[in-house]
Amino acid sequence: MSIADLATDVAYVPETAAHDPEIEDINAEAFGPGRFSRAAYAIREGGPHRRDLSFVALSDGKVAGSVRMTPIAAGRGRALLLGPLAVRPAFKNLGIGRKLVAMALEAARRDGWRLSILVGDAPYYAPLGFSKVVPYGQLAMPRPVDPARLLACELEPGALDGFAGEVVHADLARPAARGALKAAE
Repeated sequence: MSIADLATDVAYVPETAAHDPEIEDINAEAFGPGRFSRAAYAIREGGPHRRDLSFVALSDGKVAGSVRMTPIAAGRGRALLLGPLAVRPAFKNLGIGRKLVAMALEAARRDGWRLSILVGDAPYYAPLGFSKVVPYGQLAMPRPVDPARLLACELEPGALDGFAGEVVHADLARPAARGALKAAE
């Protein structure tokens, strides 16, 4: 099968529990055992991700890539943590990751979310609408993060302004903050 065939023979669908083992394999392959020590992983440990906002790319019924969205809170704000985003090596550089991100952001926008953040490479994510979180220190991650890699995509202009403080899984947020800045709850 050629590279062009790989790119056109991909179906994009919402994630289901049946995809979990393959997603775990892809993430282990992409990020290795060190993924468990990362700040984003620490946040995701706090509760479940949103399957309805998370997607997989399938080729011949097998997961070729995936992206997840996890609800988070910082102070009184609400947002989604995008990631992990991972694509199997045989499917890299075909636009699959970018399409998965675009689908997840569009689903989040339709669901009323105003903001998505991630820890990642700005050159990859900037064309998808992400930019560096400024000012430095606006968000406190649970583990050290290079400030140049803490990125945000405002799904509604000005959404980042109301998102500041310690970032935690939304299930761990103080009750007074729950739903404060998420428009569609």
